[in-house]
Amino acid sequence: MEKTFSLTVASIIAGLLLAGCQAAEPGPAHYPAPVAPPTSLPATAGPPVETPTRIPTRTPLPTATTPPSLAPVTAPTDVPTADLCWQAGGRVTRHSLSTDLSPDPWDFRVYTPPCYDRHPERTYPLLILIHGANDTDSQWDDLGADETADELIASGLAPPFLILMPRDRLFVAPIRDPFGEALMSRILPWVDLHYRTIADREHRAIGGLSRGASWAVHLGLNHWQEFSAIGAHSLPLFLSDPPLIPGWLDLIPPEMLPRFYIDIGEDDHLLNQAAWFGDLLAELNIPHQWHLNTGRHEPAYWERHTWDYLVWYSSGW
Repeated sequence: MEKTFSLTVASIIAGLLLAGCQAAEPGPAHYPAPVAPPTSLPATAGPPVETPTRIPTRTPLPTATTPPSLAPVTAPTDVPTADLCWQAGGRVTRHSLSTDLSPDPWDFRVYTPPCYDRHPERTYPLLILIHGANDTDSQWDDLGADETADELIASGLAPPFLILMPRDRLFVAPIRDPFGEALMSRILPWVDLHYRTIADREHRAIGGLSRGASWAVHLGLNHWQEFSAIGAHSLPLFLSDPPLIPGWLDLIPPEMLPRFYIDIGEDDHLLNQAAWFGDLLAELNIPHQWHLNTGRHEPAYWERHTWDYLVWYSSGW
């Protein structure tokens, strides 16, 4: 069940200060300049283990839109459905990358679609999915993101694509957590080097659930040149971000604004925070999808909607 929801900015900001989510860690209200990719990549990850000054003028659009109807995508003609690799589905491979940003290695998983190894000449879109607080890079895997991708690809509802699932260990404010820098300047370049990604903005999306949604909004807006879509599922916001988000949005050229998808359960204790972000996009006339569904802040909710998420992300490809 989907409903529209609207709250005043004043009431939402009050809700932000009261919300007790793990993602909303206290921290200085500023964001360091994005770090450019290193001129030389770090050592390989080893063998696989399986001040806002103006409001931009934009054409008004409704705050919620109906997901586009998808015409089936024809499977590659040289990969018949009877092919064993096509039937077998994709594969999730685990990696661990040591960097200068943390004493601990960065763990991450990469999903490759069916027949990836058989067709070395092909390149693929990349979706980054970030887990919630107190979880690991296994969360999206456990929710069935890989099996859902297999089904969408096999049914022709999505083109083959890759999924990067990185792990955040610290769960503190972004100014004190090197995860964002590690993802953008270490892990992502490594994946582009070792996997056949289409390394351009149009074929790259970022999303997450709970604290992972906080990171998706934070990184997606600060690195808008890298992402054409941002998904925020059961969104809280880092406490330092709300005063800065209007300015971040203002810096993005109107024609380069990413697609936005925001969803949350009507019984989720973080509803006010997600609604604040949705209302802000509406006030700035920025197109986005807003979904208020039945459910709470729990794995059962995210598992029920994983199909919807992946359909939306892949619809841009």
